[in-house]
Amino acid sequence: MIDYLKSFDLFTDNEINDFLKLSRTAQLKKGDFYIQQNEICGLLSFIKSGIFRSFYYSNSDDEITYCFSFPNNLLMAYSSFISGSKSEENIQALTNSEIISITKEDLETLSESNNNWLKFLKIIAEKEYVELEKWIFNHQKDKAQQRYLDLITKQPQYIQEIPLHYIASYLGITQRHLSRIRANIVY
Repeated sequence: MIDYLKSFDLFTDNEINDFLKLSRTAQLKKGDFYIQQNEICGLLSFIKSGIFRSFYYSNSDDEITYCFSFPNNLLMAYSSFISGSKSEENIQALTNSEIISITKEDLETLSESNNNWLKFLKIIAEKEYVELEKWIFNHQKDKAQQRYLDLITKQPQYIQEIPLHYIASYLGITQRHLSRIRANIVY
């Protein structure tokens, strides 16, 4: 967490310590939910270890996985976090995980006393927007095989821990189609 915050080149050691004093560490077991649909996300979390998937339910009650989150990244139901409204998404631990979290209220308190935290929140908002835009473009222009290759290139150490039916859902294909793609890839 300290290295992550230092990577923004915004904070002094004291500012980081102020953040850490307000944060809490939590363990989630495989299958535990970070947040479920219709809950309000009041935490900004950092994934110290573990893998999470974000999903929603389609109109026919199928689970649609649209995102995986890996260590050294932030975790939150972002639209719920910023708006205070009920979440449309579910975020579930795919492995035993450890997160470091701070409440929205504590983060707002830090922001009121220090502009660096406002800059941090602005950067996070920009990153969330860019990630959403990338996801939309990639899912509209890239074929499933290319999206799968991108996933295994960016996260090769974790991909084996994600059940194939979640990967297939993320790619918008059947598990059978995913098996064909995997069979055609030379590692």
